[in-house]
Amino acid sequence: MLEINQKTYKNPLFVFALESEAGVEFKDENKVFIGVGKVNATYYLMKALHEHQPDVVINLGTAGSTTFNRGEVVCCNQFIQRDMEVMALGFQKFETPFENSSIILNHGIVLAHLPIGICGSGDQFEMEHNNHEYNVIDMEAFALAKVCQLEQIDFLCLKYISDGADGNAVDDWTTEVKKAAKALKVALDK
Repeated sequence: MLEINQKTYKNPLFVFALESEAGVEFKDENKVFIGVGKVNATYYLMKALHEHQPDVVINLGTAGSTTFNRGEVVCCNQFIQRDMEVMALGFQKFETPFENSSIILNHGIVLAHLPIGICGSGDQFEMEHNNHEYNVIDMEAFALAKVCQLEQIDFLCLKYISDGADGNAVDDWTTEVKKAAKALKVALDK
């Protein structure tokens, strides 16, 4: 059981891309590791939804940002598919063709004690971030939020800022990922 914003969830599912992001802090939780990227995220989350029947999905992981500081935990409740680009056919930047939906997916629980971010998800490790439309960069959250919205399941997304989405991102992520689980656990338990 888990209480979030005065709502009690009886069957939370914790979702991590990698085991290294969960550390030992989440060893006793109902969790799934989905791998890297939006396709893996969608596939493994759908399998887990059918198997576990959760009432809330909690995505915890690492992300880059040029806005938030390294080591900070950010709550994301809006999501953009940052590598969706079909402008040559007359669609907006980030717009999924033939869907009647905004380019920004609004589906996420807000934790008032944390800064709020807009997460841009894409299937590449972004090292030269220069888009003002989103301020947190990851590779899975949009897909997870979309599945949860379509399946009508509550969704909480917390990202530990591991790097500046810049030329040092790879080295920074390698060092910071080891600190993520502890910081995410503290943020979730407040």
